[in-house]
Amino acid sequence: MKYTIKPLAIGLLLLGSCVNPGRDKNAVSANIKDLDYPNYGGNKAGNRYSPLTQINLENVQNLQIAWEYDASEPVDPAKRQGPKAIQCQPIVVRGVLYGTTPELKLFALDAKTGQQLWRFEPLKDDQKFNTNRGVAYWENGDDRRILYSVGSNLYAIDAKTGSKIESFGKNGMADLHDGLQTGMDHDVSKLSVTATTPGIVYKNTFVVGSSVSESGDAAPGHVRGFDVVTGKLKWVFHTIPQPGEYGYDTWPKNAYKYIGAANNWSGIVLDEKRGTVYFGTGSPASDFYGGDREGANLFATCIMALDAETGKRVWHYQTIHHDLWDRDHPCPPNLTTVKHNGKMVDVVVQATKDGLVYVLNRDTGESLFPVEERPVPTNGLPGEHPYPTQKYPLKPAPFAHQVFTDDDITNISPEAHDYVKKGWEAMRTDHKFTPPNEKGTILFGYSGGAEWGGNSIDPGGILYQNSNDEPWILQMVSQQDRNKEIASVSKGNGFYLANCAVCHGRDRKGSGSDFPSLVNIDKKYNAAGIMALLEKGSGRMPAFSHLPKENRDAIVRFLLNKESSADKDASEHAENGPAQEAGKQSFPYVPQYVNKVWKRFTDQNGYPAIKPPWGTLNAIDLNTGEYLWRVPLGEFPELTKKGIPITGTESYGGPVSTAGGLVFIAATRDERIRAFDKKTGKVVWEYQLPAGGFATPITYMAGGKQYVVIAAGGARGLKPGGKYIAFALP
Repeated sequence: MKYTIKPLAIGLLLLGSCVNPGRDKNAVSANIKDLDYPNYGGNKAGNRYSPLTQINLENVQNLQIAWEYDASEPVDPAKRQGPKAIQCQPIVVRGVLYGTTPELKLFALDAKTGQQLWRFEPLKDDQKFNTNRGVAYWENGDDRRILYSVGSNLYAIDAKTGSKIESFGKNGMADLHDGLQTGMDHDVSKLSVTATTPGIVYKNTFVVGSSVSESGDAAPGHVRGFDVVTGKLKWVFHTIPQPGEYGYDTWPKNAYKYIGAANNWSGIVLDEKRGTVYFGTGSPASDFYGGDREGANLFATCIMALDAETGKRVWHYQTIHHDLWDRDHPCPPNLTTVKHNGKMVDVVVQATKDGLVYVLNRDTGESLFPVEERPVPTNGLPGEHPYPTQKYPLKPAPFAHQVFTDDDITNISPEAHDYVKKGWEAMRTDHKFTPPNEKGTILFGYSGGAEWGGNSIDPGGILYQNSNDEPWILQMVSQQDRNKEIASVSKGNGFYLANCAVCHGRDRKGSGSDFPSLVNIDKKYNAAGIMALLEKGSGRMPAFSHLPKENRDAIVRFLLNKESSADKDASEHAENGPAQEAGKQSFPYVPQYVNKVWKRFTDQNGYPAIKPPWGTLNAIDLNTGEYLWRVPLGEFPELTKKGIPITGTESYGGPVSTAGGLVFIAATRDERIRAFDKKTGKVVWEYQLPAGGFATPITYMAGGKQYVVIAAGGARGLKPGGKYIAFALP
């Protein structure tokens, strides 16, 4: 395979190819002493690539632990609140590593030794234990700042001392609700708005997206620019256009007043030369019914390019029209340069939940490879308006299933095959874009394809992408039928059905690590702990602080099986209970249909219903759109012992590649970190972590030594962790 080497790209981390150490034109000098990892994704282009070669194919097997940092917090047994996980991809600037703890405290370490330099604790009263996947850095002379968010608070912290920059915003904090109120009839300030991934800095502008609810109580998902120095809002880009704005006619007239989301939660990258930020957006709320949002729904489920200084749209590329399948763009784009038709072209590369890769011209948004717009099914639920066509990129080929056929049914045992086939026959779904319905559909895309960990691209234009390949079952129910059910149960159960069952199920059993079981929740949380979750949210769970306290109290009593006789008397609350008028075009929006069942499709033992591999690592040449290799990523040891070939597992976290010929990735359910040969996909090193590394590793040089660091934060249905672990050569 001939690799095309491009010129040096944007960012402090230089970009390079990797066939062999020493042959990489962009590899750093062997005598270099320090090389930082200063941005989420390595550089502002999001390449997750390092030109370092000290650790390479010849010596990677000699890696050993250089230092460990315990970021975990003491657990209060009285509160019965379990320890939380870490998904943070730290950064390294000027030899200092910055990251976050499970409790979202910010810390600084000596990158050579792991010794703590300082730790900052955010305001406890304002804490929402949202997922935090990284932080951002800005400097101007001696003014050096870390920007990171906790709940709806955006903090500016002195990078040297760990103190708040009091002149930033109000007492060192800006509010992530800023800029969302315009045009709204309801109060946005109480709605759940957090930031899963850090924003990105362009000059003195901090551009940031948000995580919001996915239901009818979702806040607007507008992208905003804040002044890094003052914390004041500079601009707002309305992802759901308002009157007079481009795209307004792709929605009903007043949709922007009651439809939320269409947010960027997965991260943003920057072309500093062009002054342009690029990002993907998610689906509108609610996820699976769009009867009250007829039209293509710009700028939901789009790849976007905005002017970083003003927030003005440069171009957009919608990958799903009128999204009914929650096919958000789950990871930041990746900026690189490829050779196409004999010319070098700057591109933006976006991997998707449904296993596709879009390669777009960075200036125009045009696809380099053919994309067909094909007719799709339009037999939606009553009142629905499925879009008549959808996009089908022809290259690269999908890296995950698009539909579930008879040939795809699991073969790990005859019993598993027979069990799955019965469910498959009951809900057979022959088209990727079959609209959600009451019978039930089988679809791919919720837990990947691609996920939030992103991907790596080396300067040869080779994309390294981990993939999940799991089917899900979606079954809808009318709000009218849901209201009947609500009116027939206890008060707390009714409020639970109205607000919680869409994720955790009517039976409270959940579905894997994404939607944990709430059965026996009293073993983990007491009443105060559950109330704190409802008020402030946790991870991907939004806050429900907008609900009246008496409603939240009723949910807590229901979950703890402590309902009173009045709670259980359905006649006491049937007329004034939580039921709402479906299709109500006000806030909170109540769709005519909601999901009744939304869970993984598995065999009788909980393994994915399709044939393995269930998780893969893929190498794709973006110059040609062809695959170089594809290998399973992760394993279930108990299946391997039975003689089943390595199946791969779901993975959360992404890869980092190096000029040393390696791809490092953890992310798998077997709680290992691995190094792969970039040329062949062969595993050349692995290490059993103390807890799952559901994060993306980084690599840097400090004091003449190359380090690889991973947050072994655990959880996702497995044991929790709390350590950052650094590996280096002896």
